[in-house]
Amino acid sequence: MPVARLARERYGFDEPLLPPTEQPAMAARGARRLARRMAERRGRSAAPPPRAGQVQAMTAIHEAMHRVIDQHRDRDGTSIFDEALRALGRDLGPDALNEALRAHAVEFPVASVFRGEVEVDGYLAAHTGQQPHREVVLEELLLLWLSNRNPALVRHGELFDEWPVARASPYAQIVEGLRRSLASVVMPAADGQGGQDLVALLMAPARAAPDSLAGQLRYIRENWPDTAELVDSMGPDLDRLAALEQGADDDDAGAADDETAAMATPVTGIGGPGPPQASALAGFTGLDAETERYSLDRDWMPRLVLLAKSTYVWLDQLSRTYGRPIRTLDVIPDEELDRLSANGFSGLWLIGVWERSPASQRIKQMRGNPEAVASAYSLMDYRISADLGGEEAFAALRERAWVRGIRLACDMVPNHMGIDSRWVVDHPERFISRADSPYPAYSFEGPNLSSDERVGIYLEDHYLDNSDAAVVFKRVDRWSGEERYVFHGNDGTGMPWNDTAQLDYLRADVREAVIQTILAVAHRAPVIRFDAAMTLARRHVQRLWYPLPGSGESIPSRADAATEAEEFARLMPEEFWREVVDRVAAEAPDTLLLAEAFWLMEGYFVRTLGMHRVYNSAFMHMLRDEDNAGYRTVLRNTLAFDPEILKRYVNFMSNPDERSAIDQFGDGDKYFGVATVMSTLPGLPMLGHGQIEGFAERYGMEFRRARLDEQPNQGLIERHEREIFPLLHQRSLFADAQHFLLYDLIGEDGSVEEDVYA
Repeated sequence: MPVARLARERYGFDEPLLPPTEQPAMAARGARRLARRMAERRGRSAAPPPRAGQVQAMTAIHEAMHRVIDQHRDRDGTSIFDEALRALGRDLGPDALNEALRAHAVEFPVASVFRGEVEVDGYLAAHTGQQPHREVVLEELLLLWLSNRNPALVRHGELFDEWPVARASPYAQIVEGLRRSLASVVMPAADGQGGQDLVALLMAPARAAPDSLAGQLRYIRENWPDTAELVDSMGPDLDRLAALEQGADDDDAGAADDETAAMATPVTGIGGPGPPQASALAGFTGLDAETERYSLDRDWMPRLVLLAKSTYVWLDQLSRTYGRPIRTLDVIPDEELDRLSANGFSGLWLIGVWERSPASQRIKQMRGNPEAVASAYSLMDYRISADLGGEEAFAALRERAWVRGIRLACDMVPNHMGIDSRWVVDHPERFISRADSPYPAYSFEGPNLSSDERVGIYLEDHYLDNSDAAVVFKRVDRWSGEERYVFHGNDGTGMPWNDTAQLDYLRADVREAVIQTILAVAHRAPVIRFDAAMTLARRHVQRLWYPLPGSGESIPSRADAATEAEEFARLMPEEFWREVVDRVAAEAPDTLLLAEAFWLMEGYFVRTLGMHRVYNSAFMHMLRDEDNAGYRTVLRNTLAFDPEILKRYVNFMSNPDERSAIDQFGDGDKYFGVATVMSTLPGLPMLGHGQIEGFAERYGMEFRRARLDEQPNQGLIERHEREIFPLLHQRSLFADAQHFLLYDLIGEDGSVEEDVYA
């Protein structure tokens, strides 16, 4: 197995790493020596070094892949790697191909090259038997790429970090071309792996057991019979390895390699030092088995920097700033848009521009807030609110913002509507409901909240005195007399949202109606934020609203709607969000889709469902709590699993559902340190309303104006101008993860300085 030149130099290791079946005594000795030297040179830190048994397991997996390749190497008398070399030379040019081959031979030298016995160019020009070394190196380059995408191997990635090759050559293009060439090498149906191409076959062990070397070796033994002796040759060491991975007692698990008991920190991903912790790749469990279907970015998307504004509050603040009434979107001053552009913002998220539910406002007023407007997330219809100037005012603002390079962003609330919305009135069948009240204690004797004479809308009475929070409201058709008990929106984590009605996603007509609404929003705003998007993943639609029989209920009374998995799959055969992404790509292609998603679904939303961006709340929570070791682990885990996910995170220090940034981070060095990290990490930086000015108030979704009379902190603004805004203007340098490196700073005592981001 090739070992990175940097690792060989650091640990003074110039021997070959042999598979356990080839000169077994020498193979075991080499593995022990490398593991011991890594432990001795690196000292003690947060994660264990590879044990000798783990090194042997890595070499066995590597050799097994070579043997599988050998079974498919020749096609019609021609080597598949000779064909690939010809195709790469033709498509990318001989210079690019030679650069990549030479970079690999330099950075992953065979022992004779590392010891200086053979020159790199001489090695590349030579043969071993009938096999040209250029084919050998191309094959190793493929295995290097595979190793860097295997979570169990990346923990020990210092041995095969791909970044030096990627930095010195067009590595990514070579790998892409190589994968295209090998896509035609398809497994025959008779061997049990039918339909897979060669690369997919080689990735199968990591997909089957992403966190376990022992698990991958067992998969190899069961599914690649011609490699069985490789696994068998490890004997009891394989059981010890499995025990080590499961956290068994070190004296037992490490008996075969107690020379390597010291602790150390390896390299991760394509970056510098720092591995995933033993918990490894939290949040990505099972994701490797899902189809990778990223959406392509348009050229402007990676450069987007988003500023959130609570629309009504902002207009009131602008009125005071400019000394004149500013009540509608079309009269927002050009000077304000100029200032946003000059500060580096290219996206403006206007919260609460849609026509809101009158019933929502009335409920809040009945509950003791006479100044409240309706919630921004309890909607009457997807039309720009008339008191903001309507569609014409929004269009005028959009054009003036676009002249300054600013794109407007709007919310879309897909899981519910207001309880008196047009859909509740005109299409009650679109909502989850039942013919009878789920609980006898419920009563609906309060005021009619509907402004449409055709229907009556009644909130459950106990909401008003806070003695209960009913899961349904009552809808009465005044023409037919029909009564329905419609479920409020609910994510199962707290109280129902009492001014909303839950849409029924088991209905195809509902899904299509929502998609049409999304497309209509996309034609107004090129950035759409989907509220609580995770609740509409199929698994959560079933868990919340149509639970499996006998599985209990996340929302009271929904056990009555228990649905077998087969029936659920028939009614909702595809992920709704995948349908949305594909339709928007076809019908409104210049639209960025941003998901508010939690519940460890962030990677799934961008990698499989195809959202362009997804919330990364870990950034705010961990850096607020100064859990830098934890957040660096998040970065390492993401890099180890798939760096592309890192590029698609939305990083923020506050959002409308959280405390203000100044409340969480202060206004000193901690704030600016975190803001600098946010501005220079891959992903999309999002700043909150009032963050730059140092406003401490958290604006509720029902606020028409700020309740606190806060003045802008001029010193804070000026420091943003000096330290943060110049970075926002340079987002094209930082937004992508392709060349992102994460290093560890090793202190004098050999431990990692976790508070340093480098």
